[in-house]
Amino acid sequence: MRGKLMILLPLIVLELVAIVEAQHHVEEMQHSSNSFSLELIHRHAYMFNHNRPLTQHQRLKDLLRHDIVRHNITSHRLQHRRPAIELPLNPGSDLGIGQYVTMLKVGTPSQMFRVIVDTGSDLTSVRCRYRCSKGAGDCTKKGRINGKRVFNARLSSSFRPVPCSSQRCKVELMTLFSIATCPAPLTPCAYDYGYADGSAARGVFADETVTVGLTDGRKTRLRNVLIGCSDSYQGSNFNNVDGLLGLANTKHSFAAYAVEKFGRKFSYCLVDHLSNINATSYITFGSSASRNRVKLSGNARRTTLELQALTPFYAVKVRGISVDGKMLEIPMKVWDVTQGGGTILDSGTSLTYLTNPAYQTVMEALTMSVSKYPRVKLDAVPMDYCFNSTGFDATSVPKLILHFEDGARFKPHWNSYVIAVGGGVRCLGFLPARFPGVCVIGNIMQQNYFWEYDLTAKKLSFAPSACS
Repeated sequence: MRGKLMILLPLIVLELVAIVEAQHHVEEMQHSSNSFSLELIHRHAYMFNHNRPLTQHQRLKDLLRHDIVRHNITSHRLQHRRPAIELPLNPGSDLGIGQYVTMLKVGTPSQMFRVIVDTGSDLTSVRCRYRCSKGAGDCTKKGRINGKRVFNARLSSSFRPVPCSSQRCKVELMTLFSIATCPAPLTPCAYDYGYADGSAARGVFADETVTVGLTDGRKTRLRNVLIGCSDSYQGSNFNNVDGLLGLANTKHSFAAYAVEKFGRKFSYCLVDHLSNINATSYITFGSSASRNRVKLSGNARRTTLELQALTPFYAVKVRGISVDGKMLEIPMKVWDVTQGGGTILDSGTSLTYLTNPAYQTVMEALTMSVSKYPRVKLDAVPMDYCFNSTGFDATSVPKLILHFEDGARFKPHWNSYVIAVGGGVRCLGFLPARFPGVCVIGNIMQQNYFWEYDLTAKKLSFAPSACS
């Protein structure tokens, strides 16, 4: 891969799969609505894998495979350190991946694609054909090539390639791996993304129109959104999806564009990854109107959102972890960015990673409460502690709390860290990471909580919720 730093995170990406449904005719945005949402579907959802439903054990192995690759990339990368829109989110369990996905409508007239929702990736991209003629066999109006949905850029009147001779290509998009080659001034600016697991995406940059559903039920067009027209996807990560929705904390991401238009906030509430397919959640861009979609079951808390500490990720300042009211003895360097530590929230990683000084201490405190149950070793599952949960008493699970520097406390649900993996087996849902390195609060730990990212106030709000 030419020795470059890998920028896109593996499909673990919060693979939030947002689904925009065309229920109403498209209208230009009016000021009467100030948010939009995308539906989120977990990547293991049966709707994506009718022919091979996954067992809980298979799902766990898949989650871990993607998590490990993603965390390796995250660590490597950090070493080089108004109206609202709404998109429905659904668990993508049956896609064979552990993230969330959505449907995105791209172009004019719009074409619909299933994309992974990734808070760690900068660029929104879709499987695409740009260079084609009327008689080309790979550019049919049906929008499919070899059974895969493909965006036919030639059929979109709003598709505007970024010229390779522009400063935007030569300077701004270098961080997204634009290619320096420029045979003619108007040749589209090309990119070549590589993944640590051998997957890759290649194509050209363009400004394009994306159609989304407003929270008042109408539709609106978001113009001049930077997208990647990818004519080459390699690797298993893209087998069951058509592209990726980049939500990272950078100027080029879809999140950055959406929050500028809709009030500098976005929020989501993740249903349990094992929920029935009918359980739907949303990622909403815009004002606090998004809270109307979910009923909170507890008081909301706020903590500081560190937007510059671990770019392009969303970081928080953790002070420590307590178990059953007792603060654990974890070195402060684990949480200190200046000493090689730090903590991020990542909806694209399933399990929660703790660097070794914290991991060992937390595991010791939790294993005491489940040591009376027979220990189990699962095939191809690297979690340290799994056990037979026959006769398991949930009241014996100690209360784990993450304490933030400003006094806020996050109390995850017990089944978000003592997780069911099928066959009467549960596991402690943490994985170890090297230090120096970053701790990651994964999407299972975030489940059944409402999360709101206020990018103006630099605050993260969270509250327990059934996400419905």
